[in-house]
Amino acid sequence: MVEHAEIRMVHRGGSKINFREPVITNDSRFLLCAAGESVNVYSTCTEEYVHGLQGHTDLVTGVVLNPSNHLQVYSCSADGTVRLWDFTDGILIKVLPQQHSLPKSHREFSTNLELFQLVAVHLPRSGDQEVEARELSIVLCDVSPHPGAASFGREGEYIAAVKGLQLEVFFFKKQKRLSPSMTNAFTCVSCHPKEDCIATGHADGKIRMWRNFNQKKEYTYSTLHWHHGAVNTLCFTPEGTNLLSGGIESVLVHWHYTQENQKDFLPRLGAAITHLAVSPDGSLFCTSHSDNKITIIQSCVKVSAVIQGLVKGDGVWTNLIIDPRSKALVLNGKPGHLQFYSLHRDKQLYNLDIVQQEYIHEEGLDQFEVVKAAFDARGDWLATVDERRKKGAELEINLKLWEYDKLTQGFVLNTTVTAPHEDRITAMFFSPSPETTMLVTTSLDGHFKAWLLADHSDTKAEGFWACDFVGGYHLLKPGCCSFSADGSLLAVGFQEVVTVWSTASWELLTTLSQPPGAIRDLCFGRLSCSKYLLGTSTKNQLCCWNLLTCSLEWSTPMDVSLLQTDPLSENMAAFCSQSGSSDLFVFKPSEPRPLYSQKALCTGKVQHAVFAPRDQMLESCEERTQWLNRSQLYFLTQHMVYIFPLSPLVNERTGHPTCSLMVDDSVAVTPFYLLLGKHRQQQLDKQEALTNPMAERTQLPQGSIAIKELLHTPAHVLPSASFLCAMFVRSLLISSSSASLVLKCIYNLRTIPHNDKAKHFLLKMEISHLHKYSDPLLSTLL
Repeated sequence: MVEHAEIRMVHRGGSKINFREPVITNDSRFLLCAAGESVNVYSTCTEEYVHGLQGHTDLVTGVVLNPSNHLQVYSCSADGTVRLWDFTDGILIKVLPQQHSLPKSHREFSTNLELFQLVAVHLPRSGDQEVEARELSIVLCDVSPHPGAASFGREGEYIAAVKGLQLEVFFFKKQKRLSPSMTNAFTCVSCHPKEDCIATGHADGKIRMWRNFNQKKEYTYSTLHWHHGAVNTLCFTPEGTNLLSGGIESVLVHWHYTQENQKDFLPRLGAAITHLAVSPDGSLFCTSHSDNKITIIQSCVKVSAVIQGLVKGDGVWTNLIIDPRSKALVLNGKPGHLQFYSLHRDKQLYNLDIVQQEYIHEEGLDQFEVVKAAFDARGDWLATVDERRKKGAELEINLKLWEYDKLTQGFVLNTTVTAPHEDRITAMFFSPSPETTMLVTTSLDGHFKAWLLADHSDTKAEGFWACDFVGGYHLLKPGCCSFSADGSLLAVGFQEVVTVWSTASWELLTTLSQPPGAIRDLCFGRLSCSKYLLGTSTKNQLCCWNLLTCSLEWSTPMDVSLLQTDPLSENMAAFCSQSGSSDLFVFKPSEPRPLYSQKALCTGKVQHAVFAPRDQMLESCEERTQWLNRSQLYFLTQHMVYIFPLSPLVNERTGHPTCSLMVDDSVAVTPFYLLLGKHRQQQLDKQEALTNPMAERTQLPQGSIAIKELLHTPAHVLPSASFLCAMFVRSLLISSSSASLVLKCIYNLRTIPHNDKAKHFLLKMEISHLHKYSDPLLSTLL
């Protein structure tokens, strides 16, 4: 039976910060935005992440400032709660659970089967932290779930909502509803803060200004037109003097309310604008973009700050890789680029332009995409593959080798290989051997190629890359490959056949048998398990071969969707997908018993994962958590919403793993709370001391030299256990005549022969104890 470790899945970063409209505080110092299950707080001046408001258990669907307190903010979530926060200190003030949780499909905007309603919730006045809001009233039925499809007007006197070809206006006092319609679909709406004017955006790029909709006369509207695509978002400034609009053109358009023909532009913002927000004083504008970016603008004049999140395109074609130098997560980002993303800071470090061509925002236009990337072991070289397939034309492929420049602290293009293969490249890896710099690529053209860096150390010419070997096997198509830990062997999977090659002579050493099914993934074992080769097949088999005997060591029926190796240990992680969720198994190839397993780790299929090295190694002694001592396991879910690391529960004070959480995350950590918590902990310690007298015994420090000498000295040079025990106990006693003992130890240490290791060990142990309690001069003897 597998033990389930005290390990939790912690959200580390990569959330969509453009999911909802951001909020700028009244003093314009902070920006708040929904980010997965939390609310992120950023500084508008430095772009830095300040802290997160964490407590929701599901996706945060909205953030709004408290109009009665400028230091508080409300957040609502798909977990069915509305929470009130003090965003400056990150303190949870109140939880308002709803009787009916928000629909799960709210996340994906699936309106085909769900009917969305606009509901008014009465917030009860109570001093309790958790108060249930029972008074609900439906304002509008069948509304769009998009947050930009509804807006309050004239300080909350009415609300306007759009969906499809219909515009609905509801007056709260009169309980009156108007429903003008159009022949062009609505996309967004914004109401003037002081006048009876409603601005609506449409799919044809036009903006319509509605007036006289609350009079007995028929409504009128005027049309503004600049956008060539759909208008994604609209927003009035706080005084109502200007209207802001944005769309796929990546241009912020500034319309003058009184002079509608005059407009200003702020172009080249990088990506399509999805949301707009304005600070309460009107000094800062904020735009959210489709590339998971938030841009802060000073009064529509210049960009003052950019908060860039993890860019999620149509797919992660490069997989997840770790830069050996910066320890950053690297994957394809915006079209034609690689993004270097810091997992510890949850911030993008920089972009590397791989294609080096201007991206044209045009639907249906085929452009180059980065599909493969790989680093060598030291991070000196980066290999990338970009490709473009035109309709009715051949596939264009470029293999590029980038060298790290220490002067510019970045990668510089060294070699470009046009058409390195005749078909799509399926895998690409660098050899881990420090003796040679080698890159191997496999392709659907039926060949794998080895690329070597030419040696020009004797000349001034720069080194360049060239093809050294072309291999194949019976015209079969290779789909995956893997290097052994020392780089001496290369395993290539040709459909249902596993071939093992010598990288020194490129001789085919052997072919490995396995159950039926095409090979999907290959991984060599590491360290003590380097003699094993593991592979997964399309017939739901996980196989392990022993390379010393060239035979199948073991196999098990598992639908492994992803197999990942920890480069710092023997551990391997296997993700299995079934019943709409993914399971995780961590194991060593040499042991049949898994080290860790967790069923239903997350919903959906895990498509990409990577082991990232820790900044500081943990010292967990428990077998069930040791596999996380050196590395953290990050994985990307199928919907590409979050990046999660699996981490053992860590004591925040000591930094060591613990068996349980000491403080509930939902509890507000205030100075008063810490004072009460400390007093309560003292009471618990006293009670434990009364029930367990042994708990009061003073323990030797963890870094004691005596214990280290005892544990690290070879057993054959140690004295007998009976003699050692008496000396060890005597060393723990505090002597009143420490000065005489010091002189005695110095005399004995000088007179004892050097070959008497046992007595030297005992004296060092005793000296370390005396140094702790008495004489600092003894440090020279240790």
